[in-house]
Amino acid sequence: MSTLYFYIKEQFFNFKSTQIAAGFEFLSMSQLLSPQKIDSLDTHQQYCIDISSTIGFVKANDSQLLNFEQLFNSFGENISFICDKSYERDAKYIFRYVFNNFLDVDAERDEPQNEDEESSVNKTATIKKITDLTASELDAFFENFNARLYGHERFKEEFKEIVESFRVFNKLGEHKILSLFLMGDSGVGKTEVARSIHKALGSKSKLAKVNFGNYSSHDALNSLIGSPLGYIGSDGGELVKRMNESDVGLILIDEFEKADSAVFNYFLDVLENGKIVNSQAEEYDVNGYIIVFTSNISKEDFKKKISPELRSRFDYKGMFNLLTEEDKLKFVHFRVNQIVDKYKEFVSTDLPERIHGEVVGAIDVTQFKNMRDLNKKIKDTFVERIKVSV
Repeated sequence: MSTLYFYIKEQFFNFKSTQIAAGFEFLSMSQLLSPQKIDSLDTHQQYCIDISSTIGFVKANDSQLLNFEQLFNSFGENISFICDKSYERDAKYIFRYVFNNFLDVDAERDEPQNEDEESSVNKTATIKKITDLTASELDAFFENFNARLYGHERFKEEFKEIVESFRVFNKLGEHKILSLFLMGDSGVGKTEVARSIHKALGSKSKLAKVNFGNYSSHDALNSLIGSPLGYIGSDGGELVKRMNESDVGLILIDEFEKADSAVFNYFLDVLENGKIVNSQAEEYDVNGYIIVFTSNISKEDFKKKISPELRSRFDYKGMFNLLTEEDKLKFVHFRVNQIVDKYKEFVSTDLPERIHGEVVGAIDVTQFKNMRDLNKKIKDTFVERIKVSV
């Protein structure tokens, strides 16, 4: 092996995107802990292998060093090795017989960065947050949000009030995160609140969503924020991964009541300080974010399951009830129009004019309590009518 390159955390995402554009694929060393896995790598593909996750493990288990040295000797010439610069001292000592050179990622450049290049390296992705909206943009946000969320009129009014208060006290440094805890039966619109906020903020990317139904085990926190230093695997954790995939200041936590107590305690600190901290003690500023927690539990179980300390951190705690028949009918009209428009855009404009009325007329909204079931009925009915029309 010749060189190990060190990167700075604040520059990593920009560095990674540049390397990916140049044809590199990024992997963690924790994914390649056997000769068989190393042999499975494509010899025609260029790889960047991050060894950061191995530093703590090898440091705590000296007996494993020889095994790691042998693994490194199995790699071909199509591999570049990188490491978080915060581990530089340990890496240089532990792997002194593995690498001949230790350089920073920009050390090979003959010329120093000019001003434009430096600013591009330090540039972070712009996250659109509700605290950043102008007065006119906020009005447009609420208009869009209200149009997307059917029913729940009282919640819409209360949501507007707490957002306006949040924006004021966030600027004063007294309110870091706006947290909503929404309870109610499945399919009554809790998750749709987050989706409506997501779209109303103008997002062009994925909704940052984590389902806590998968976080009930004793090691759930490791999966959420990454394993502690010295352990192999779960280098980043799902929470930060989902945040990095989104372009707006919004996180959806579904089925929150199913999480392990360690996860509950973790969010006590998040809501208090406005920071997501992973297992490597790296901080992600979520000041100005909205976090929507959803749960199917009742008000009584809410008090039994969620500690008083955590309950007090939620800015809004509300029960979502079933939609009225009028609201469900409005939803049917909206969804049919939406489906017809998409069909004309992506499939064919050859649709009979009466298709909207036929689909709406064929659905008895009184038979549906769950909005997911109603939505499925709308889709099935549309497909049936399309078959008849063809």
